[in-house]
Amino acid sequence: MAAQQPFRIPEPPRAEPDTAPSPPAIRPRLTAKRMLDLSLSLLLLLACLPALALIALLIRLDSRGPVLFRQQRIGLAGQPFNIIKFRTMHVLEDGPEVVQAREGDPRVTRMGSILRVSSLDELPQLLNVLSGEMSLVGPRPHAAAHDDYYRARIPNYLSRQNVRPGITGWAQVNGARGATPQVADMQARVDLDAWYVDHASLALDLRILARTPLVVVSRRKAC
Repeated sequence: MAAQQPFRIPEPPRAEPDTAPSPPAIRPRLTAKRMLDLSLSLLLLLACLPALALIALLIRLDSRGPVLFRQQRIGLAGQPFNIIKFRTMHVLEDGPEVVQAREGDPRVTRMGSILRVSSLDELPQLLNVLSGEMSLVGPRPHAAAHDDYYRARIPNYLSRQNVRPGITGWAQVNGARGATPQVADMQARVDLDAWYVDHASLALDLRILARTPLVVVSRRKAC
């Protein structure tokens, strides 16, 4: 009779290592739009270096606080990022409650009022463009607190997050800029942003970039 084989407890199957890929980070593709963003923003930064240094000095002399202001905004696909601007207020709001600036706002510094009217406070956002968080042209990014508020009240609000936010945009060159005291004001802006998302092209971006200085100058004359 054959010898009885010893009883062995089978080893449990080895757990396979978790090889599920993590969600890919959003990285800017080298498209024609991205090439325009990189080349033009770098050129503008170099050309504006003396003006940037002068503005920084004037901010320091005008009021206490940092030269630059960082605030969390919501960008492409709902990804948060820190937008960079020249500081224009005595306060640095970045939390669950962010109060929009209004005409004659006492929080705005003397230098800040000049920067806001001329839109020069937006120049540091060229760094956001270089990093791929923003584009030269796209819907303006809003504070995270404002996104939470308006997305619950405007059905097509999130459509603006299908492209990278911009320093300027279709809404801005069509007069939809500044404070939005009523939901209807933001709805009008979002509708313009949604139109841009549906019709985005390099030709449209160039058209918006060409119109932006004219809009800024006309706004200054109206003040």
